[in-house]
This record gives sequence, C-alpha cells and structure tokens, in this order.
Amino acid sequence: MLSRSRPLATSALLAVAASAALAGAPATLTVKILSLNDFHGQLESPGSFRARATDAAVPAGGADVLAGYVAAARAANPNTVVVSAGDLIGASPLVSALFHDEPTIEVMNRIGLDFNAVGNHEFDDGKVELRRMQRGGCHPTDTVNSCRGAEVGTPVPFEGARFGFLAANVVQRRNGETLFPPYGVKTFDADGRPLRMAFIGMTLKETPQIVSPAGIKGLAFTDEAQAVNALVPRLRAAGIEAIVVMIHQGGVQTGTTADINGCEGGLAGSPIKPIVAALDGAVDLVLTGHTHAAYNCQLPLASGRLVPVTSANAIGRVLTEIDVTLDRRSGDVTAVSALNKVVDRSNPAIVPNAQVAAITSAYKAIAAPVANQVIGAITRDVPNTKDAACNMPAGDLVADAQLAATAAPELGGAQLALMNPGGVRTPGFLYAGSGVGEGDGNVTYGEAFTVQPFGNGLVTLTLSSQQLKDTLEQQFPNCFGQTSFARVLLPSNGVRYEWDHTQACGAKVRNLSVQLPGGAVTVVDAAGTVLEPSRAWRVTVNNFLADGGDAFTVLKGGTDRLGGGQDIDALVSYMARFRAPNPPYDPGAAHLGKPRIVRLDTGTSCP
Repeated sequence: MLSRSRPLATSALLAVAASAALAGAPATLTVKILSLNDFHGQLESPGSFRARATDAAVPAGGADVLAGYVAAARAANPNTVVVSAGDLIGASPLVSALFHDEPTIEVMNRIGLDFNAVGNHEFDDGKVELRRMQRGGCHPTDTVNSCRGAEVGTPVPFEGARFGFLAANVVQRRNGETLFPPYGVKTFDADGRPLRMAFIGMTLKETPQIVSPAGIKGLAFTDEAQAVNALVPRLRAAGIEAIVVMIHQGGVQTGTTADINGCEGGLAGSPIKPIVAALDGAVDLVLTGHTHAAYNCQLPLASGRLVPVTSANAIGRVLTEIDVTLDRRSGDVTAVSALNKVVDRSNPAIVPNAQVAAITSAYKAIAAPVANQVIGAITRDVPNTKDAACNMPAGDLVADAQLAATAAPELGGAQLALMNPGGVRTPGFLYAGSGVGEGDGNVTYGEAFTVQPFGNGLVTLTLSSQQLKDTLEQQFPNCFGQTSFARVLLPSNGVRYEWDHTQACGAKVRNLSVQLPGGAVTVVDAAGTVLEPSRAWRVTVNNFLADGGDAFTVLKGGTDRLGGGQDIDALVSYMARFRAPNPPYDPGAAHLGKPRIVRLDTGTSCP
C-alpha cells in the first residue's frame, strides 16, 4: 500500500506546488509575433522607404538587418514567433532566383523563421519544386546553380526549410489531404504550464488563375474562410484557444496619407474584408499579404468581434510587431497590440547579422559575372507604371521582344504578342540602373532579370479574329470568368485598340487593328463588330497565359502551338539591338508617337 501511495502523494505535492507557483505568477503571458509578407527573395535592401507620406525616407530592408530586428525582439522577449504570410520566394531578384531561391530559404533558416503560409508565387515552379524547398536536396536538372553551399557557408546538399510551410486550403485531389500541414503550433512555458498558440496558413484561393496549371495539377484551392472555420473545433478540442490566421490575400487603404499603420477606408472593396467577415469568432489575429500594401486595421469577424488585420508592405521593408497577451490559466487571448515598423538600416540599436550578410554577399559574388553583363541601353526610364488606359512602357518593351523572338516562320511566324502586366515586375528599366550614381542608361542582365524573373517559355499559337477579340474582352473585371481586377494585356507594336469601361462585357473593345507588312488590318470596327471572325492570327504569349493564367481561358483554345525560348532570353536578344555602338532604346519611338491602347471613357486610372 505504501509503495502505491507514495507516487500519488508525490503527484499531489507537485500539483500543489505548480498551483502555488502559478498563483504567485503574473496572470498573463505576452507573446511577440513578428510578421512579414511578400518577401520575394529580396536578400538585399531594395532602397529607401517611408512610414508615412510626411516622413523622411530611410534605407530599408535587407536580410541582414531584418535578422537584426528579429534578434533584438527575441532578446527582449524569448517568447517570440516569426512568421510569413506568403510569397517568401518566387519573382525574386537574381541573387536568389539564379539559385532556385535556395539562398532565401537558407537565410530565413538563420533568421529563425517559424512558419510560412504558402503564397501563390511559391507555386511558380510547381508543387514538386516547392516540396524540395521544404525537404531539401539539389535541383533535379540544374547542377550548376543548385547546392552551392560549399562556396557560401551553408550545408551541401541544400538543407531545405527548417521552418514549416503551411497551406490549410491546398488539397490533393487524389487523397483529400493537404499538400502541407494546415497549421503549426507554438508552445510557451507559463511557469510549468504549457500555453499553446495555433498558426493557420492559407494560400490565395485564386492561385490556379495566376500560376502555370501544369505545376499545380491535382491540387484544389478551397475557400479560405471555410478552411479556417473547419479547423477551429479541432484546435479547441486539442485545448488551443489562441488562433492566428496567416493568409496570402489582402487589401489596400484608400486615401493619400500612406501611413503604414493606417486603415483608411477600412479596406472597403478589398478581397480580404469579406474573408475576415466570414471567419469564426475564435480567430484572434489575421496576418495578410499579396497586395504588397501596409495597413493596421481592426475588422469584424462573423461574430462581429473586431480583430487586428495587418499587412507589412513587401520585399522586407516593413515588419509587423504584435504583442499577444495570453491568460495563463485558460490560454485565451486577452489583448492584441500590433505595430508596423520600417526595417530601418540606419537604426543604431539594430545589429545586422554578419552570417546572413556573408551568405548574401557570397551568392552575389557568384552571380556577378551574369548579373553585370550589359545587354543594351535606354534613353530614359522605361517603368512598369500604367496610365489610365493601362499602357505600360516596360510591358511594351517586353511584348516587342517576344514578338521579335517568334516572328520568323520557323520560330512560330508570330504577327503580334500579348504580355500579362503582372509578369512585368517593379521597377521596370531605369536609366540610372540599380547602381548608385550609375546614370549611363545601360541595362544589365541582372536588371532585366528583375523585370522578367519567372523563366516562362514563349508559346506561339493560332487564334481566330473572334478569339482575339474575346481575349481582349476577358481583360476586364468580372468579364467572362475574369476576377474582380482588370488584367489589361500589353500588346506588341503594331497592335492598336480602344476600350470603353462603361460598356457591357463583350462590348468594351473597339477599333482593334494589327499592322502587317502589307498594311494595317482592322479586326474589330468602331462599333465593336468583328469583321472577319474566322481569320487566323499567329499570337505569341508566355506559357503561363497560354495555359489560361490570369483567367485568360480563351487562350487555352489556341491551336497549332509552337514552344519557344524563355522570356528572359527573348528580352536579352532584343536589347542587343540597342547595345553600343547602336543607338539606345527610346520608349517614345517604340510607340511611333501613338499609344497602343486608348481609353474611351473618362476613367483616370487603370482599373
């Protein structure tokens, strides 16, 4: 009897001691969450940034200083969690993209990232490559630019992510299981009592419309709010009361103050707002991304309770710092306080991480011979900004390059090219280049790669005049399967058309013509009528568009497809025409004095 009673007595004593310790401890525990989103492999500082329109700009970003901010937060509060709301990789600068984004994963491992909610750009190279990012190992085909750890001070083979990829709404059709875990859990010690917090990761539901279908074959992207709500009972059954949602979807502020901690307009009209409004009342915090905006909002859940909804701009310029107060007895969240902070490289209190800086520098040195090659020159900036009609100078240049690469009969016989605006990345082509004081108009391979980082292949296909017109009609919000955003395609030179946003879907495009060697051919007249519906046109697009990306499903019906080279190679080849001693590229001359797209209604900005 005594031998049996002693363990019971010991357990009782321990329980009493733990209860006494808890009774003497503070009633709450503070957990700090550091959140970023849309990092896009931006290992180096992208330049200066300002927290408000009235503030002075400061040098911002860079993985080494980002690591310094994380280290400072952890030193102040060991109960710190670092998370990403998606697009950690993909559409990255050359220093990461050339090496298949292995550098970004390695750097984030050393920064101490805990979880990444998978974004749409994580799927740029398909689900198999994304799994390699998590698990590690060398690239299956590129033996030159993968597993370079011996030269930069990281393990060989590539170590993979030491943090968790999360994707609660990405389901494998063959078995109904999620591609990655739906959530991760962090446990904190509250004087001997574990407190747990769940982090649910959500991918953009519209991902199938903006990545190559081949790379996500067999996957279903389900409703974000429904996926979260289905997990809440499961988490509560496990005794978890603190629930954070990280979702790769977002919104934008209205107004002009540009305060990174503002919430002008309450994100009205943004896709994230109805998602938050449908979330279970158990959710305590929503961390968002995708729109590359900064905001710090309080929005209502389905229950009407307000919760913080935040976003940290993009490319490492801003970090959201959130203090979450937990009740030590129940594990419930009793308070949440969020603040967006610029990752200020001039902050004297922050010590840059030397190891992260060394890894970045080493990769940059390996990439330098490729990045520094001068491929051509420009007379002035060729930005990726749009006018009211949605013309984009950088997009015009890219479309012209793709037409030139596929115009020869043996290369496709293209008569025109169309480029998706989302594939032309910031900042376009700048006369000053990326180097301080460069100012010579030269365009390097590295700068071109920044504009065209996806490695898409070119596809030349045949469309009828009716299909060509239908494709252009499909550019506008909510028209024929298009999303709520306009995606006005950028045409190659010789293509001219007008559009009127006040007209109904199917009747917006007018006066479409294509310049051929024998003269201009009118495809659609001023009334919107297709003149020769069955006439065939050879059209070049990238493989993303050809497979129906950005909701351009009409292009999937194109026939006689012929694959071509990569988009970046077409751009490099085209820019050689404008390399010394040849005259530089003049964006004004490329338009021949006329805009390619003309807007007929009175709208003042690209919708």
